[in-house]
Amino acid sequence: MLTLFIIIYFPPRSWTDLKSTSDVNILLRKDLEEFVENIEDIKKDFHQQDKGRPKFSVNTMTTKCFSITASRNWCLRSTFSSSGLRSTVTDLGDGTTIHCWVPKTRKETRPDLLLLHGLGANAMWQWGPDIIPRFVRHFNVYVPDLVFFGDSYTTRRERSESFQAQCVYRVMEANSVKRMRVVGLSYGGFVAYSLAAEFKEAVERVVICCAGVCLEEKDLAEGLFPVKTLEEAADILLPQTPEKMKELMRFTFVKPPVKTPNCILVDFIDEMNKEHVEEKKELIHALCKDRKISEIPKIPQPTMIIWGDKDQVFPLELGYRLKRHLGDNADMVVIKNTGHAYIVEKPKEFYKHLKSFLLPQIPPLPPPPTTTTTTAAATTTTTAANGHANFTNVPPQ
Repeated sequence: MLTLFIIIYFPPRSWTDLKSTSDVNILLRKDLEEFVENIEDIKKDFHQQDKGRPKFSVNTMTTKCFSITASRNWCLRSTFSSSGLRSTVTDLGDGTTIHCWVPKTRKETRPDLLLLHGLGANAMWQWGPDIIPRFVRHFNVYVPDLVFFGDSYTTRRERSESFQAQCVYRVMEANSVKRMRVVGLSYGGFVAYSLAAEFKEAVERVVICCAGVCLEEKDLAEGLFPVKTLEEAADILLPQTPEKMKELMRFTFVKPPVKTPNCILVDFIDEMNKEHVEEKKELIHALCKDRKISEIPKIPQPTMIIWGDKDQVFPLELGYRLKRHLGDNADMVVIKNTGHAYIVEKPKEFYKHLKSFLLPQIPPLPPPPTTTTTTAAATTTTTAANGHANFTNVPPQ
């Protein structure tokens, strides 16, 4: 049973780090200590349910105690809480409520950073322990669940990425954030791009991570993707069976986890993929419907595009297409030997690129002071720092 727990608890890239049973015990003990330390915050988070949803109860807690996925969810909450974030729910007043992790204490000297997740589980699973603890050292971090993910929901019929962007912007406004840097992962990249296009003054910099912003509706029929229809794509991206879950892992990882027991996959599907399935399918359809590159606006903000060279969900060609669309305003980074899930496969390299682009650049030190003496024949510049003299502008004799 411990082996099964480790498979789901630690991402695939961590398995090679577990050299012995003692290593496992150390990791588990550390997470347990964090969990106990932050238990009060976690209990508060569970009680912050949006209107119309069932309240947290003993029965739901009992069910979660027998779910490995739910246990992992609790530990992720502990990681976010111990990283200085707190769980909030914002009622937008139009039938929409958005759950968002926000700083417990916002520091005015730090830039504000918005992280937008992709399809799949909630935001915690996608921005978890490899990214959040690093970012909170440098930024005021905001991590919302997009509509129909986690604890975010709407009764409205809108399904476009523009609607998602407007909801996120209103949450940031409610938290008094006026200027932000944005990172969008996969589906979140579509939302990040729309946010930058619609709210130019609020968005300073954008990172688009493996998001096919420049895809066109005709690309499916023309064979750019491994699948032929949106229905087929949705069945894989929103898996409802262990077989589809394994197919999704083959699409997203260069080296997918092997021999993952079906009971683990069923547990994950039951906990994370059963709610709002039809609504999420509508989100996927809305991305492609009548989409043409000629109608996609060019965002003015400095932009970084990050892609895995073996991405099968959104092939690398879409990254190059976005780079051509934005021109010199965008830099592109290709992470070698990774697929769509490079945030899991190579998190350190991913973070390195994000940090170099998002953090304020420290201006270089000024050159050492110089003294200049001008004569009719020549200009002599003497560098005070090292005593060496350089002679320039000496006319020919």
